[in-house]
Amino acid sequence: MNSEVTLPLLQLTPRPDLGVLVGRWGYQPDPAELPAAYEALTAAVARDHCRFWLQDIRRRSLNDPHITKWLLSDYFPGMARQLGGRLCVAYLVSPALHKTITDDPGFLPLAAYEDRPFALGFFGDEGAAIQWLQAQQRAATS
Repeated sequence: MNSEVTLPLLQLTPRPDLGVLVGRWGYQPDPAELPAAYEALTAAVARDHCRFWLQDIRRRSLNDPHITKWLLSDYFPGMARQLGGRLCVAYLVSPALHKTITDDPGFLPLAAYEDRPFALGFFGDEGAAIQWLQAQQRAATS
C-alpha cells in the first residue's frame, strides 16, 4: 500500500526506514491553501503515528505570521498531545528564508524548546536535518 499523499502544494511521504514523515512544499502558498495542506498533514500523522517530521520549505519565501502563531500555539502542541509524545519538526529552508525566520524578533533557538511539547529546528542541509531528527528519536527512547 502506498501511503504517499500528493497535493498541488504538499507531497507527504512516510519514511519508515528513517522513522520520519517527509513533507515537501512545492511553492509559496496563498494562505487560503494552507488549511487543506494541514488537513492532509494531520491525516497522514494520524495514519502513520509519526512524531518526527522533515518539512522541506525551500521553495517558500516567507511564512504567514498568523499561520506561524497558530502552528506554535495550537497545531504543534495539539499534534504532540494526539501522538502521545514530543513532536519534533526539522524544517529544511533556503538561505534567504532561514535569514527571514531567524531575524524575526519572535524567533526562538533550539534550546528554547526544551520544556515544550514540541521542538523545531531549521536547517539548510537535509542530511543535518535528518541527523537532528534521529538524535531526537534516540533521546525519546532513552
